[in-house]
Amino acid sequence: MKLAEALIERAELQKKNAQLYQRIERNALVQEGDAPAEEPAELMAEYEGNMERLLLLIRRINATNSVAPFGQGETVADAIARRDCLGAKIKAYRGIYEAAAIRQDRYSQKEVKFVRCVDVKAVQDTINRLSKEYRETDTKLQAINWTTDLVD
Repeated sequence: MKLAEALIERAELQKKNAQLYQRIERNALVQEGDAPAEEPAELMAEYEGNMERLLLLIRRINATNSVAPFGQGETVADAIARRDCLGAKIKAYRGIYEAAAIRQDRYSQKEVKFVRCVDVKAVQDTINRLSKEYRETDTKLQAINWTTDLVD
């Protein structure tokens, strides 16, 4: 199995388990004399089976990511951590940009005047640079995922 296939299966199991949880919740309590639309015990058994498979997949994915080379002395796990940090930085800089770029309209000289404390062009340039690095890293990760075999 390729790493990408395991990642797809992991996402499907997570989605399926979220749906199972909702179904269990909806059938956990019924009015006296009524029967649940679905048997909660069967749903919980399916949930438990999915969780066992998910645990196995996550362990194998993590083991694979920690040994699969990404390039320049990095593993796939290192690249994922770097990509996640890039995403967090992009989000922060976008927030800074939005805060600084908001135009404050004044209707009279008595109203408070706001001045920017950051260079919005420099912040936008940083966002663009980080976004490019994020896209390049993510694209390379996707390619590696489809060529890397999952470790046992």
